[in-house]
This record gives sequence, C-alpha cells and structure tokens, in this order.
Amino acid sequence: MAKKNITHGFHLVKGKSHHAMEDYMVARFKQVDENELGLFAIFDGHLSSDIPDYLCAHLFENILNEPDFWTETEKAIKRAYRITDTKILEKATDFERGGSTAVTAILINGIKLVVANVGDSRAVICKNGVAKQLSVDHEPSKERENIESRGGFVSNLPGDVARVDGQLAVARAFGDKSLKEHLSSVPDVSMEMIDEGTEFFILGSDGLWVVMSNQEAVDCIKEIKDPQVAAKHLAEEALSRKSRDDISCVVVRFC
Repeated sequence: MAKKNITHGFHLVKGKSHHAMEDYMVARFKQVDENELGLFAIFDGHLSSDIPDYLCAHLFENILNEPDFWTETEKAIKRAYRITDTKILEKATDFERGGSTAVTAILINGIKLVVANVGDSRAVICKNGVAKQLSVDHEPSKERENIESRGGFVSNLPGDVARVDGQLAVARAFGDKSLKEHLSSVPDVSMEMIDEGTEFFILGSDGLWVVMSNQEAVDCIKEIKDPQVAAKHLAEEALSRKSRDDISCVVVRFC
C-alpha cells in the first residue's frame, strides 16, 4: 500500500458543570530513529485536572522508554500504564483527589495503529464508511465480578449509572487512590492495520459518546476532509444533542 497522507485535528469544549476543564489531549508526531510515530490521546479527569495533565506529560514517554516496545508492544504498553499509575499514586499527596480515564493511540510509520485504554474514553476507526470500536468501555456493571473479588461493590441505584463503591462510573482509571484497591489500571490493547479502506479514526471523551453512537459519529464527519473542522463539528454536534460533560475529540484522517 502506498503510504497515505496523514492529517489531524482536535477540539475541546468545557462542559456545563461547575468545575474547571478536566479533559486533556495529545496530538503530535515524533521521530524515533527511523520510525515516525503519531502520538494521540485523550485524558478525561474526574475531580482532578492534575492527573490528566501529568498523563499528558509522562504516559507516552513511559511507553516509549519500555525496552521491548518494538518487539512486545502490548506487554510494554501495559507495563508503562502500570508504572505511570504507580507514580501517580506515589504523588497523591501533591495532587488533588480524583483520577483520569485514558485512551492512547500510537500510529507506527503510518501503517499500524496501537490503541490502549482505561475507562470510557473511546477510539473508533472508520473503514469503508463503517465504524469499528478499537477500545473497550470499562463499565462497573461489566466488571462487577473483578471489583467484588477485590473487596469492592457496584451500586446500581434507580436513575443513576452503575458505580464502583457507589462513587466512580468507570471500573478502570489512573489515580483514585481512595478506590484503588477496587479499581484496575490495566488497559485493554488492540492493534489495527491501516489499509486502503481506512478513512480516519476518532478519539473522544465520554462527553461525545454519551449522546452519539460510533456509527453516528463516523457519519457526522465522513464528508469533511479537514480533520480540524471535523473535530470541531463533532463537538458542536454533541453539544446540540445536549451533552453536558466536557467534550474532547481528536480526528486523524488518511488521505
């Protein structure tokens, strides 16, 4: 396959809640020896802006510092996530309370995409007009057995989402020291090859996905060639659908 031209854009919108913006993102390219890496991420903080800010500064660095990143990529990413979470927990007295979800995407030489995530920020790729989710939504109801085996519980009150120990609406996250015994920071990791049918991929915080299905998001921007315009359009569409959370999205297009 001839290497495609790759462009990217992003857009962040503060939600209607009364706290500061807690979504952070990364979208950049980095040359490592003979390899070109696209590094893209969204970190959606809860009760914290310090922790997603820390992830912006350190998570990709920790991943790429893993000596077996090029040979055992999934194992290296999982270890880097664990090391990063350990560092965050060690610095818990310096940080606010709370934690952060994460979705990271590493594009290797324009042909291989490696996605990892904890929490409910999501990665969706569009191939031949069809949406495919590359991340896993870590909902407490789906991980009840694991949470209970650690001594925690999952509440499911009428009119509310399932929550770990009645507090957190995701089963995996960075930080959250007070809940860590019952939470995981182990990411799900997936790999996807970029082929002729690949059009673009989206990273989005849950402020986007709570009002839009994967296919709706893809359909919303499939005719927009400029990824910056596409990212802004996605966020504006989520707002028009009454999303109240912080909304952040990254769009990476293969031309």
